[in-house]
Amino acid sequence: MSTIRPAPLTPLRTIVVVGDLVEGWPPAPGPTPTEAREHWATLDVALRPWPPTPIGQTPVVAGGYLERLALAMVAAGHADGVEIWHHWRGLGPAPFRRESPWLARRAFRLREEGAPMASDDMAAFVEVFGAPHLLLVLGLGIAPELLDRCANGVRVYNSIDAPALRIPPEASAQFDLILTGAQWQSDVVRERHPGMPTAILPIGPEFAAPDQFRPLGTPKDVDLIYVAAAQGYKRHDVLFDALERLPRDVTALCVFGYGEMADGLRARAAASGLSIAFIGPPGVAFDEVNRLMNSARFGVVCGEDDGAPAIITEYMLAGLPVLANERLCCGLQYILPETGRMASAEDFAAAILDMRATAHRYTPRAAVLDRWTWPHSVARLHALISPLVDAKQRQGLACAT
Repeated sequence: MSTIRPAPLTPLRTIVVVGDLVEGWPPAPGPTPTEAREHWATLDVALRPWPPTPIGQTPVVAGGYLERLALAMVAAGHADGVEIWHHWRGLGPAPFRRESPWLARRAFRLREEGAPMASDDMAAFVEVFGAPHLLLVLGLGIAPELLDRCANGVRVYNSIDAPALRIPPEASAQFDLILTGAQWQSDVVRERHPGMPTAILPIGPEFAAPDQFRPLGTPKDVDLIYVAAAQGYKRHDVLFDALERLPRDVTALCVFGYGEMADGLRARAAASGLSIAFIGPPGVAFDEVNRLMNSARFGVVCGEDDGAPAIITEYMLAGLPVLANERLCCGLQYILPETGRMASAEDFAAAILDMRATAHRYTPRAAVLDRWTWPHSVARLHALISPLVDAKQRQGLACAT
């Protein structure tokens, strides 16, 4: 472990979420540590982190899974400000955007390609401005020395995708809490790190925003909707194989946010005469996704080796029951008798017909409101974090989430 001492905390209660996104082209060398420190030390006031937040106001919890957990902590009164961090490899300055008094997005130059991400730029930022009180690291992670610089805050990891740990042991050992999507993932974590606190609290489906996805009372023009990345791990073949076995009066809508398989799937649907409408890539805004969901009778999740997809509870909040692949390795805990059903790939065609006939009998939105909206999940998360804060205070590391 690095011997770098943690930077002092900032006065405000702060959250940083670090995602996998790497932007910028062509690749350009990042700053040296000295150059990075000088840059951050002289940063324009408008671009500095953790500005004072409006007194008596709270943010709307909305957006994708990177934003919702952090904004939920602010809305619940457990934090004052949020920054979403990613990495930048291109020429020119790394981007910065303040979206609200509570939320900003910031990028840091990479030191080198590869995971976990290493950035002297990010390390210098923490040295100058202090470690966040709560650091949530997703996916491919950040370098161990960066985690060490944030040791006086609570460090939380969530892989998002199916592997329980997508980071090396020297990085995962430095986290204070690991969120998983299923019990088998928690077991894997404890095999590597006995005694590591874990919780089955996948950030996508758990921190659902009830006003972002909602019933609109509009006509149901198609039988099913499939919102997913156009990538192989989402197992599009399960749906397309089933549709090819069904009468062509079964109608579907595929909404792709990103991915390289969209053209091939369009060609397959045309060749097979399937009744599928396609939208994207690129993706559409959340309000439009909600409108499209409301045009369907039920939603479909086909993945197997996939993290608990946020779309499960998003479908449900829009009033749609969910048909899920029974081999989905994370997230089947959300499929209850009132929220949908599971089926094997072999039985998917029959399940589609059954869901088309019975979708109106389910009550998925009520189930989500009772269990998985952000007020429920943020209460669970805060209960997990509070003893970690107490332990760090006993160790003499000031921390206040």
